[in-house]
Amino acid sequence: MPAGAAQRAPLSTAARPAGTRRPPPPTGVPGPAEVPTLRDVDDAGGPAPAPRPERLTAFVSGRVQGVGFRWWTRSQALELGLSGRAVNKADGRVEVVAEGPAERLQELLERLGEQPSAHERPGEVTAVVGHRAAARGVSGFTTG
Repeated sequence: MPAGAAQRAPLSTAARPAGTRRPPPPTGVPGPAEVPTLRDVDDAGGPAPAPRPERLTAFVSGRVQGVGFRWWTRSQALELGLSGRAVNKADGRVEVVAEGPAERLQELLERLGEQPSAHERPGEVTAVVGHRAAARGVSGFTTG
């Protein structure tokens, strides 16, 4: 061995003496929980982009005005991390516009129309008609 060279321990599968521990992994090496999964990275190996937000516009019919329905809708949307608005329409319906991830919009849509309500929805809903579009970038949630 050349002078000044560090001596390395031989690689071996032999059993360690009792009471000794395996050395910790070198720093900078990710542990199993830190290794990204396929859906966490894009094709270039970087973080995957967040899903594009969508926009849900739903018209809710029934006894939904004057019963706290818009405020309930706002609380449900904020709980789901959505932004948008809930407004009374002249024909007695409530228009709900919400933006965010598709699966959370679907959850809001289900909560708006579920019978009976598992989320203590006020009023009586007889119909919910909704459609999806590209998000426009609204923030907050209003009940105008």
